[in-house]
Amino acid sequence: MGSEILRDLTFDIPKRSFQFLTGPSGAGKTTLLRLLFMSLKPTRGLIRSFGRDINQIPRDELPLLRRRIGIVFQDFRLLDHLTTYENVALPLRVRGKEEASYRQDVLELLKWVGLGERINVLPAILSGGEKQRAAIARALIDRPELLLADEPTGNVDPPMARRLLSLFLELNRLGTAVVIATHDLALMDQVNARRMILSEGHLDIYE
Repeated sequence: MGSEILRDLTFDIPKRSFQFLTGPSGAGKTTLLRLLFMSLKPTRGLIRSFGRDINQIPRDELPLLRRRIGIVFQDFRLLDHLTTYENVALPLRVRGKEEASYRQDVLELLKWVGLGERINVLPAILSGGEKQRAAIARALIDRPELLLADEPTGNVDPPMARRLLSLFLELNRLGTAVVIATHDLALMDQVNARRMILSEGHLDIYE
């Protein structure tokens, strides 16, 4: 089965908590986020999500549980045939909500992340930083209980990185637990937050 990427980890993500996940490239940060998002199952060990053992959750229930989690991928995963507005609104559309109930929220969030003038643009026209911000807005639009962000500031300039960090902190203040995977030490130094450091498959936690 190959070598283990992660092993002998024991930790929890408390409700309303804020933490950074860091470590060298290849340490397994993205793998750990995928485990938390339940898109990957461990080869051994136990993961409990919202009080439930993920190995005991029926496959058809997983999408419902994942709706409680917002995730920002490094590769954005925007749908090329949808505009910026449509990509951000997609989680709400999938849930069957009427556009009138969320349109203003989507527009305000896009304006906040600096995409107010790009709402009708397709992803192919957006820069890497703009795609990153659109992906972040999509992850936040449904006010998730847990937000997982994989290098969310990797494609933006320092002022926008600080602005996005402020958005994550505000979301956390409103009750969302936040996990940000990042190499950006300057970003982490701006917040007195828990640090989870992956190295050689192991996890050290500094409160």
